[in-house]
Amino acid sequence: MLMNLCRCLVVVLAAGWCLAAEAGVQAVLDGLQPGDTHTLPPGDIPPFRVPVADVTVRCSGATVIDGGGTGNAVTITAPGVRLTGCTIRNWGADLNELDTGIFVARDATGTVIEGNTLTGPGFGIWLDATPNVTVRHNRIQGDTNLRSQDRGNGIHLFNTQAARIEGNHIRQTRDAIYVETANHNEILNNVMTDLRYGIHYMYSHSNRLEGNLTRNTRTGYALMQSKRLTVVNNRSEGDRNYGILMNFITQSEIRNNVITGVRQGQSAGVDIEGAEGKAVFIYNSLYNTFSGNVFRDSDIGIHLTAGSEDNRVFANAFIDNRRQVKYVATRTQEWSEAGQGNFWSDYLGWDRDQDGVGDVAYEPNDQVDRLLWTYPEARVLMYSPAVDTLRWVQRAFPVVKAAGVADHHPLMRVPTTLEVE
Repeated sequence: MLMNLCRCLVVVLAAGWCLAAEAGVQAVLDGLQPGDTHTLPPGDIPPFRVPVADVTVRCSGATVIDGGGTGNAVTITAPGVRLTGCTIRNWGADLNELDTGIFVARDATGTVIEGNTLTGPGFGIWLDATPNVTVRHNRIQGDTNLRSQDRGNGIHLFNTQAARIEGNHIRQTRDAIYVETANHNEILNNVMTDLRYGIHYMYSHSNRLEGNLTRNTRTGYALMQSKRLTVVNNRSEGDRNYGILMNFITQSEIRNNVITGVRQGQSAGVDIEGAEGKAVFIYNSLYNTFSGNVFRDSDIGIHLTAGSEDNRVFANAFIDNRRQVKYVATRTQEWSEAGQGNFWSDYLGWDRDQDGVGDVAYEPNDQVDRLLWTYPEARVLMYSPAVDTLRWVQRAFPVVKAAGVADHHPLMRVPTTLEVE
């Protein structure tokens, strides 16, 4: 009985200490004045909110903000707050309730979240229609005890305007950065690994995506139902299924990106149907410009389908992809501009005048390709003498020519600006 009484006393004292600690931290934060800087003390700190505008809250090296396994760890509700240098862990896992490591409310305009380390199951940082937020140099890791689809996104922008998301390292969340109905934002120089999608756009316009790196994701950059995106100088290394996936993207610029080593993903050891390793997959996307990109060492360099026409494609390098182009449509597309086409590592033409441009067009697809796409089971014959004979007959007697991609000005060498290791 005495032992049970002691246990009860310990529990009561512990609960009382937690309540006192929570009340103490929150009371201090409630009492701050605009312009104040407050350093949280060492040790475990319970969840809190920052309700005062224009304050800086920072952590000592030994401070840990522990969310207690439910809800948000930190909630920012006032404008102009700066949260920096904190370790945050163990917030809630309920995605329907938007459980988040750092939740930034819509009135918290101008918030800066910098140099924090977050580890937890739900969303890492949620920007809730908050304008002009800066999120930079944070490290975010999801909970690997959960299935990928049950984890929160690393950084989630909902209806956010003019945010700057820069220099963050995100791994093992669901998606690293999810951009939902959010316009005029910049996502710069982030590193994202071991995810479903690195960056995921939905219904978001006039955003800039620059200098980011994805590695070992199931899709590097998933761009969907958006327009006027500027996607420049990004890298996808060893991603599965898709390096860049574009679904109903219009009026966008895809420039100077390097996509390498995309292979078909597997689920429980089984190939995912229709998800061959595509450096770029373009579905129902029109009026976009692709220039200065390198698509290299992937199962398919570029796949266009479902009306993906009237795109400008020039000055790119297609290097050592198992299949350079898969084009499923009914109109011939010219992939060159102002006498400049693309570099194709499997181009077999010649350059008699030595001007650096091939004298015969590069046409990657023919009727045999279409036959194999229509009847995938016929792929077992791809390298057979029968298929070689069909290709020879088609070249010798081009009575019916399939609509497809044509590059009438193929480059004989990779431009020096596109050379990669």
